[in-house]
Amino acid sequence: MRFALLPACAAIALTTIPATLAAQKLTTVLADPARPEADRVRDADRKPAELIAFSGVKKGSTVAELAPGGGYFTRILTGAVGPKGHIYAMVSRPSQTLSDYAATRPNLSIVQIQPGEVNVPKPVDVVWTTLNYHDFKNAKVGDSDVARLTNAAAFKALKPGGLYLIVDHEAAPGAGTSVTSTLHRIESAAVKREVEAVGFKLDAESPLLRHADDDHSLAVRETGVRGKTDQFVLRFRKPK
Repeated sequence: MRFALLPACAAIALTTIPATLAAQKLTTVLADPARPEADRVRDADRKPAELIAFSGVKKGSTVAELAPGGGYFTRILTGAVGPKGHIYAMVSRPSQTLSDYAATRPNLSIVQIQPGEVNVPKPVDVVWTTLNYHDFKNAKVGDSDVARLTNAAAFKALKPGGLYLIVDHEAAPGAGTSVTSTLHRIESAAVKREVEAVGFKLDAESPLLRHADDDHSLAVRETGVRGKTDQFVLRFRKPK
């Protein structure tokens, strides 16, 4: 196993969500005909039901999703929060696909932002970002990289007690942030340090997307490793 076991007395639990229970709760959402087939074939690797259960997202939640890309999780999150919840998809340039989807979902707003911003009309329950943090390290605004600015903005955007979910590709121990632009990976220990530096507390981490066979040496887009990379799942909490 490539991830260390925590001592029994550790305050932070390695948390797993029973797959059957999580899947049952999102069966209708995952079966939504608005989800393209390209999304459905990725479900086995990305485990969206279990990830949403771990994240704290539930019916009625308000969520700021950072850099949603093609909208894989956006389409699931809008169903997961229901009509009384709301998703704010934060993008620098909205894709036509995402804009078209938002036009059919009253509980989804596309918010155009500058790098490092998290702009919401009122504090949210969850800030969510998947497979993006390493890219935030590669962009600069003034003397700061976008990841550090994003962490501070996420802290401000959340309600007291709110949650910040980060999923990304694990780098080799000791790599830190040195391979974010080459292998598109980042060491989870570096993410923890940076996020906690702005006031967050690590609330839990999950082995849900861990892959022990990944030796962390390949770029995440390499043939044979894409979709099977060792990924960390971290949940931080803004203190009340």
